[in-house]
Amino acid sequence: MTINLVKEAYHLPRENDRAIFKGFGFEHLSDATAFYVHPQNQSYRQATTLAQPIGESLVFFTEMMQQITQSTETTAENIFVAPGYEYLQVRVPEAWRVAQVFEDVVEIRGQIRQQQLTYQLLDSNGQSLVEPAVLNNSEDAILPLLMLLMIQEYVQSKNWQTLFDRYLKVPNVAAFVQLHEDFYQDFKQSEQEIIYSHDIKVPANATSLIDTYKIREQNRQSLEKVVPVTIKQFELQSFSKESQKLIPKLAPELVLDNRLNGLVSAIVTGDVQATLLQGPAGTGKTIACKLMCQQANLPLLAVVNGTENLDEDILSKFLPEKNQIIFRESYVTKAIREGGAVVFEEINFGKPQYLAFLNSLLDDNGFVRLDNGDLVQRHPNFRFFATMNLGYFGTKELNQALFNRFNVVVEMNELSDHAIERMLRARVPEVESMLPKVMAVYHKIKLKIAKDELDAVLSPRNLENWVKLARYQGYLKAAEMTIIPIANGDQYFAESIRGILMVYQWE
Repeated sequence: MTINLVKEAYHLPRENDRAIFKGFGFEHLSDATAFYVHPQNQSYRQATTLAQPIGESLVFFTEMMQQITQSTETTAENIFVAPGYEYLQVRVPEAWRVAQVFEDVVEIRGQIRQQQLTYQLLDSNGQSLVEPAVLNNSEDAILPLLMLLMIQEYVQSKNWQTLFDRYLKVPNVAAFVQLHEDFYQDFKQSEQEIIYSHDIKVPANATSLIDTYKIREQNRQSLEKVVPVTIKQFELQSFSKESQKLIPKLAPELVLDNRLNGLVSAIVTGDVQATLLQGPAGTGKTIACKLMCQQANLPLLAVVNGTENLDEDILSKFLPEKNQIIFRESYVTKAIREGGAVVFEEINFGKPQYLAFLNSLLDDNGFVRLDNGDLVQRHPNFRFFATMNLGYFGTKELNQALFNRFNVVVEMNELSDHAIERMLRARVPEVESMLPKVMAVYHKIKLKIAKDELDAVLSPRNLENWVKLARYQGYLKAAEMTIIPIANGDQYFAESIRGILMVYQWE
């Protein structure tokens, strides 16, 4: 038999109950659009609806993984991987039989190879059951088959695997919806050949997927582990009184990511002299540079925007003054000469001819030559920071020679909802009651940008401007001056944003 399992799932609710068993209260064909819409969703309503069999298969897969991964005993239950195949062997929990999701099935075995699914159902005596009718409202068949597809998705899709691993540790409704929808989108165009077998055996050369998961989880925990670090600092007297005034003093709600604490100490000792932070707009790259300078007692003498200020006079220039021409050094040169930090924002927007001096500056024996012929040797306490957006209109790949001169490259991820909410609460306490709506609008607009591949950026800074102005003229009018402008003249996109805003009550 050949069918499209994920599409069939939308037609097979359980007769005795339309609710997804242990599925956050969702029912068959529940609208979950408020939580997530896949970028490739082709529904004319742009809607995400949940199928009871897919939701229950996801819950069952989750419970199975939790049971196996948390067990300290060797058990026959497991997921196995062999070349070209995935295998499943699991007992059905009693609660699932009591709830009549499964009836006589006590053990499930299965294998999947590409689009061929073979499965076996066993009773309490270990005897193989009669093949159930897949297309006759039979969860006994559809759930094990969908779970086999999920195992294949878990093995072959690293994005789905990463999301599921997070969900496994902290189950939540938003991730549940996304896992369901991503799974559906990945299989909605494919059909599966279904075979019922009375004798499925795991081959000797199969390896345990759970063992691989545990190794991966140990590595994740090692990366996430916060090791107490005594952050080193520059002695204040290392810098002039004037420069000491330029040590950043940021608002208390801005907190340095723990993973950068060790980097701060390396910057102070000189083991790291050039640091590049790269990632999407709105991830706090420049703020992170300032926070590191604050932690290190390092004066920040100049922040240079590569899209506007970077020109041939970045180091120094001749200026007319009264009846004479004087030569004036920039704050960038002052930092190079006397010590301190500079930040070059959007460095990959800069013209290569104006960045050429960085090659000599960031060499082991760093120096720059000024227009008047002076040679300025790099001060031992000079530190260079740069930020870079990837893949945005107008950006260029950074010259490889310059890229290689950075001691450290930090990948900055998008700020978490928790970090954004903390920032908004601290700066605009009045936002508290509207915060869920503000964050919902934020996510829906970002989803629209990603789905339509728009050249637009919505950052936490836009949200801050929005909620600040909303104190004086309400959220809808404030959005016209702070959120709508990200459409940058695209009237269709602007109207889409207005449509998103109009869904919520702001009074």
